[in-house]
Amino acid sequence: MGLLILGIILWTGFHVFKRVMPERRDALGPAGKGISAVGILAGLILMIIGYRAAPVITLWTPPAFFTHINNLLMILAVVLLAMSVTKGRMSGRMRHPMLTAVKTWAVAHLLVNGDLASVLMFGSMLGWAVWSVILINKAETWEKPEIVDTGRDWVFLAATVGFFGLMVGVHLWLGVHPFGAR
Repeated sequence: MGLLILGIILWTGFHVFKRVMPERRDALGPAGKGISAVGILAGLILMIIGYRAAPVITLWTPPAFFTHINNLLMILAVVLLAMSVTKGRMSGRMRHPMLTAVKTWAVAHLLVNGDLASVLMFGSMLGWAVWSVILINKAETWEKPEIVDTGRDWVFLAATVGFFGLMVGVHLWLGVHPFGAR
């Protein structure tokens, strides 16, 4: 559990560094982006290793039908993720599509994983995303962007299908069956 907790601390700390201590972050200049990227990547790697190595300490057993709710929420999370990386009619529909995708992803995974490591990992990611939205909204005003290219909607659709396929593939590669038992 130690690696998981250290990863969560690194991930959260480096992500919110810019928001909590903007003067210190700005003082680092362009190198600060690289330092933050390395810290975030290290946190992610430690979270994955720590999560996979953590002992299974069951807190509750989710009902089987939660798998279906999880999968529906994951489709929504992927749509939100695609909204954040494409520039068509869907971009600009909401202020924080990527953070909303993380929140949706975290809730979906909390529904189907009742062990302590999952609560720590997915719960902390949910908390980080909520906290990030609060910090960003407090620091910045948002103006809805103009739609510049409606032809990019196909990119949005392709990104959605591609992200979902990639996530399913990674889960299967890791031995996790996202659509239920084999």
